[in-house]
Amino acid sequence: MNWFKHSKKSDELDDDALLERYRQTDDLSFLGELFARHAEMVYYVCFRYLQDGERSKDATMQIFEELIVKVHKQEIKRFATWLYVLSRNHCLMQLRSEKKMPMVGMDEFVEFPLQEHPNDPLEKERSLSALERCMEKLSKEQRDSVDLFFLNGKCYKEIVEMTGYSMKEVKSYIQNGKRNLKICMEKHRED
Repeated sequence: MNWFKHSKKSDELDDDALLERYRQTDDLSFLGELFARHAEMVYYVCFRYLQDGERSKDATMQIFEELIVKVHKQEIKRFATWLYVLSRNHCLMQLRSEKKMPMVGMDEFVEFPLQEHPNDPLEKERSLSALERCMEKLSKEQRDSVDLFFLNGKCYKEIVEMTGYSMKEVKSYIQNGKRNLKICMEKHRED
């Protein structure tokens, strides 16, 4: 299956509808269409960490295989955000298992508060849910800018062209959005 070609059929339903159809039917064609929309982002996240095209393609396939089970077990509010975090964590775990990378507590997207039990799946799930809730609390301008920059890999200039915001506004929305995410995540950690 070629993940990097967008099918016409997938444009008919939004991410939430495709996800819900897969959850109801277990028909992999729905999950495949949903993943195809974001496969390029997954590949580039993997490439950023793994620094190898073939390994990144393999990781992209492995992440799709993880989705088959994980989408049934987790509450997902923004699929692209959730998939970005899942992809990043998959690559980090792969690098750690190869002992090529020390444990990292911070990420350039959002600085997660350090977890007491970093390997606890329940705690990771809570962090992902908190991230989704925190993304929703950002202003529309911050959410759009952060989403385009970190999750869709757009540069400042592309975001300016897509949104109509000035370059100064885009930089401010990204910086403030990232700071607000960190503050919100820390509040969720204390709860």
